[in-house]
Amino acid sequence: MQDQNHEILFIVIIGGLLALLLVGFIVTILFLYQRRQYRQEQELAKVKEEYDQEVLKSQLEIQETTLKTIAQELHDNIGQVLSVVKLSLAVLPLEKEHQAYAPLQHIREILNKAVYDLADLTKSLHTDRIAQIGLAESIRFDLETLRKTGLMKVELELQGEEYRLGEQKEIFIFRIFQELVNNILKHAKATEINISLNYVSDDVFIFSVRDNGVGFNMQEKRNSLSPLSGVGLKSMLNRAKLIGAKMVFNAEPGKGTFVHMELPLAGHKEA
Repeated sequence: MQDQNHEILFIVIIGGLLALLLVGFIVTILFLYQRRQYRQEQELAKVKEEYDQEVLKSQLEIQETTLKTIAQELHDNIGQVLSVVKLSLAVLPLEKEHQAYAPLQHIREILNKAVYDLADLTKSLHTDRIAQIGLAESIRFDLETLRKTGLMKVELELQGEEYRLGEQKEIFIFRIFQELVNNILKHAKATEINISLNYVSDDVFIFSVRDNGVGFNMQEKRNSLSPLSGVGLKSMLNRAKLIGAKMVFNAEPGKGTFVHMELPLAGHKEA
């Protein structure tokens, strides 16, 4: 009888161990399955992000190519036409006493301004020029054009010794700068704009823009249902993301806007 009880106890113990092993096996299988599913989801998310990045990069490259083409067409066609008209007016045999002399001089002055403005525009649009003269000089050139209009007080602060960031990075940052200035001119009602380029650190490049305009509500801009609302904002953030930069907007109604961007260099800066 005692031996039989021992056998029953042994069978119960063995059965319990097998049950525990079975439960452990099932838990392990579920854990491995969930882990594998998580990895697959991560891989799919990574593939999707890389695809989105490639699509966005292609769109921006097409945009840059289009701007370059427009700049070339403006220079080669409209620029030449204006120059021909300007030269034609210059050789007209009119004496100072002629009643058309003063209006003609005024027209020539307007044409001169149009030719210079067109030249400035083509330089701003052409990506090869940005790559050639660098980010700081490209921004300085655009700001000088803005300063001449007398629309606002403009300041550019260059900290540290300038180094090259790479062609694509500089073009993208310059386009971000142009979009920011465009938004300030259209919406901010600002009288001052301050741009800072910080080359002090070898590890991070810092770009910032501050204006004293009316500001805006960042959350409302993000949540707006209008298809046009925040398009410029998204474009700037997308460009920053593509070059690995972090961009922060600090804006409040009535308190102006401050934009801060940091681009980690990680030893990839160019001499």
